[in-house]
Amino acid sequence: MGRVRDTGLIQDEPLIFEQGGEGRKGYSLPRWDVEKVEAQNLIPSYLLRKELEGFPQLSEIDVVRHFTRLSRWNYGVDSGLYPLGSCTMKYNPKVNEEIARMSGFSDIHPYTPEDLSKGILKLMYELQGFLAEITGMDDVTLQPAAGAHGELTGLMMVKACLQGRGERRKKVLVPDTAHGTNCSTSAIASYQMIEIKSNEKGVIPLEKVAEMMDEEVAAIMVTNPNTLGLFEEHLSKIAEIVHRKGGFVYCDGANLNALMGIVKLGDLGVDVVHINLHKTFSTPHGGGGPGAGPVAVKKELAPYLPIPVIEKHGEIYRLNDDRPHSIGKIKAFYGNFGVLIKAYAYILSMGAEGLKRVSEMAVLNAYYLMKRLKDYYYLPYDRPCMHECVFTDRFQEKFHVSTLDIAKRLIDYGFHPPTIYFPLVVKGALMMEPTETESKESIDRFIETMIEIAKEAEENPDLLRQAPQRVKVRRLDEVLAARKPKLKWTIDK
Repeated sequence: MGRVRDTGLIQDEPLIFEQGGEGRKGYSLPRWDVEKVEAQNLIPSYLLRKELEGFPQLSEIDVVRHFTRLSRWNYGVDSGLYPLGSCTMKYNPKVNEEIARMSGFSDIHPYTPEDLSKGILKLMYELQGFLAEITGMDDVTLQPAAGAHGELTGLMMVKACLQGRGERRKKVLVPDTAHGTNCSTSAIASYQMIEIKSNEKGVIPLEKVAEMMDEEVAAIMVTNPNTLGLFEEHLSKIAEIVHRKGGFVYCDGANLNALMGIVKLGDLGVDVVHINLHKTFSTPHGGGGPGAGPVAVKKELAPYLPIPVIEKHGEIYRLNDDRPHSIGKIKAFYGNFGVLIKAYAYILSMGAEGLKRVSEMAVLNAYYLMKRLKDYYYLPYDRPCMHECVFTDRFQEKFHVSTLDIAKRLIDYGFHPPTIYFPLVVKGALMMEPTETESKESIDRFIETMIEIAKEAEENPDLLRQAPQRVKVRRLDEVLAARKPKLKWTIDK
């Protein structure tokens, strides 16, 4: 049975506005050594902050305990396994955070002149080189702030290149196993999105690409490995079909953590790829950002890279804005620099062999999890997976237990649930990604818990339908919460 880790004392915590007392303070100031002057005598009244009615007055210990207790209700990758498929919620070495906080990095101003930013420019130039080498591409921009932003940047370059040829193509092909943002990106870039249905093996059928590819198609947007965790084994042949008709191959590189050091996407015929640094290269994922989604391209698209472009002349690094074919700026200054530092430090610390080992362990962990659970949860595509695998609730349906019930029950055992009901091509999906940073012992605990839940579904299904029980807040009416969210708290008069 999976070991229950989160039982025992669960401390209640009222809203901060319901705490404190008149006259409490969380600070003390030194004795003034100047004459006291009332603020209203120096500052116009319209600039003075007014007192907030009902604002809490708390001591230091009140504040510390309040936020410490709230933090214990949260769950993060530092707390335990976070098996969200498609998201790669892996542990990130803290040394990379420390490096990003070094004063030479954290204190530099975006308007610092190039002559005083040589080390910064060198770091970014070398990071571009690393990413180009890893993906098998020719040039890189670090500007995009996220994966979807990178997708849009890539399609904008494709459109600019086609317009340079005098072509006005209208369509983009997107497989049903691609990331959902590929569809919205196509629309934002003013293309008509045409869906390609995957075949019985969960990959893109060559004959469908050949049938749908014509002179109106600007590009095909492929996610590889796809959202089923499967390698698109025909990608090089797909690229040949697309290239023969003058189109481009865009690869969503969000799942690069299954390929790096093993496969170079450029060698498979990919023309442009974005890289989610927050998934593969040790930068935080979620929490409101910031993120980074660098884009790597082949030579044909390089003239259209966003400006400025970082160049090296001898031992001098500089920013070049003189790029007549560029799509222009797509991010203020040069992207989210603090995130880039962490990726740079991670790549240097791992080295080529280390990065390859990351991919090998990511795939091994997911395949091990898949093999151990396939007898307990239905596996719609029973074939070798890459960094993640997808089950469904088909075995549990006969007990009237759903994917949502399974996910909620996992919380009782101290695990964050995996991604559920995605990808949409699989009904009742349970999408799991253990990542390369989890040990066999950690994955075994998760597997044993999933097996126990499968047995509970058969023997005591009501237990799952009422889960979670061992938490601060029991199961909510999620439909009501989505339709009528409480976004504002008011002080009772």
